[in-house]
Amino acid sequence: MSADLENTLILTLESGPVTIKLRPDLAPGHVARIKELVREGFYDGVVFHRVIPGFMAQGGDPSGTGRGGSDKPDLKAEFNDEPHVRGVVSMARTPNPDSANSQFFIVFDDATFLDKQYTVWGQVTEGMEHVDALPKGEPPRAPGKIISAKIAADA
Repeated sequence: MSADLENTLILTLESGPVTIKLRPDLAPGHVARIKELVREGFYDGVVFHRVIPGFMAQGGDPSGTGRGGSDKPDLKAEFNDEPHVRGVVSMARTPNPDSANSQFFIVFDDATFLDKQYTVWGQVTEGMEHVDALPKGEPPRAPGKIISAKIAADA
């Protein structure tokens, strides 16, 4: 099986690498934004500021508070039928459906109550144990961070 390197994201966490298959077939605008931010180094050093056991790990805010994002315009929602199950990567947003920017979350367990309300744009294919190992809390006392984020084609 040959991976599509242009649509493979590698997040290096403190405990090891997490490989995410990007899904431009589901959310082309969101995948384009993630790739743009990754290639700018935006996610390097950014923490997971909200990690809820049995639910999800959220990161992508450079301020580490959950209230920040990139300086790029917010994205139009690309809600899809992909279920929010273990390993799915989806975009965080405010109550405004078109407010996703740079924050995302990785689902630990079944969270299908989120289906069609948040934009799914990826799936963890390897390294989910490293997501599981992130320090828990809202925010964690010593949050886990993304050491680096790379698109496999650039690595």
